Amino acid sequence: MPDDTDFPRPRLIVSRCLGFEACRYNGQVIHNDLVERLGAHMDLDTVCPEVAIGLGIPRDPIRIALDGEREVLFQPATGTDVTDAMTGFSARFVDAAGAVDGFLLKARSPSCGPHDVKVYKGTERGAPAGKGVGLFAQAARTGRPGTPLEDEGRLTNLAIRDHFLTSVYAVRRFRDVVEQGSMGGLVAYHAAHKYLLMAYHQTRLRELGRIVANHDRRPADEVLARYGEGLRAALARPFRYTAMINALQHMFGHVSDGLAPEERTLFLDTLEEYRDERVPLQAPLRLLHAWAVRFGERYLLGQALLRPYPPELVDLYDSARGRRLPPGR
Repeated sequence: MPDDTDFPRPRLIVSRCLGFEACRYNGQVIHNDLVERLGAHMDLDTVCPEVAIGLGIPRDPIRIALDGEREVLFQPATGTDVTDAMTGFSARFVDAAGAVDGFLLKARSPSCGPHDVKVYKGTERGAPAGKGVGLFAQAARTGRPGTPLEDEGRLTNLAIRDHFLTSVYAVRRFRDVVEQGSMGGLVAYHAAHKYLLMAYHQTRLRELGRIVANHDRRPADEVLARYGEGLRAALARPFRYTAMINALQHMFGHVSDGLAPEERTLFLDTLEEYRDERVPLQAPLRLLHAWAVRFGERYLLGQALLRPYPPELVDLYDSARGRRLPPGR
């Protein structure tokens, strides 16, 4: 596992309008604090699909509309159907993008939005009929299945942001294993991510363990491909807090024998406070990290769950709560 100053740099595909260029339909740029901070730790490559297919800056808005049962990407002001242009560009871009560890796209955009994009009843004026997915975002999901994909709006939620960053860095570290191409590297990766995977999906953890064991003696490239699919499936959804508590209790077992009774009580009380949403996940993790350092527990110190991504990216702001928890709580 890397230390706090030596995390690998993931490669993220980011909507260009999120602070990079004034390319929104109205000629504006959207400054985003998280994107700015990510730039210090990740390689950010940008895309504006709407400009890429020849729409100008500024431009008349486009929308997803129902044409019978088919969804089309339509520009009401000009009557132009840009569906084929957008789907063609998006598929080509995603296919040619090379190594990608995640996508961070513009919320609710008819081209980029991964969630809650308005879908209209028809190409004529009218009310939205429901919600859908932007065409570029859909191409990213189809062409890069399981690759972390979010929008900047949802990342104001603490749990979603933590899940996205955790997944991006887990995928990035696995990319190093694939490039190395050795079973030894895979064994080490799986060992370092044991408790992270336990917190996310215990069934997948066991399945991935069987893949690593490779009792059928399959070639390394086939084993790595199977593991990668299983890893992305395990990280597809945020962890449940009950599964996280189980993983934390297993980690606690590595240090509990050396602790004073008061320290053991402190940890168990902290777990209950985490369960009741009175402290963030960082609270029990910090205790475990401190005790692992005290006792020289190298296996525990090597666990990705203790430092899933650079600490500079840890932010306890949560839009769902509408407040910022003070550090150390």
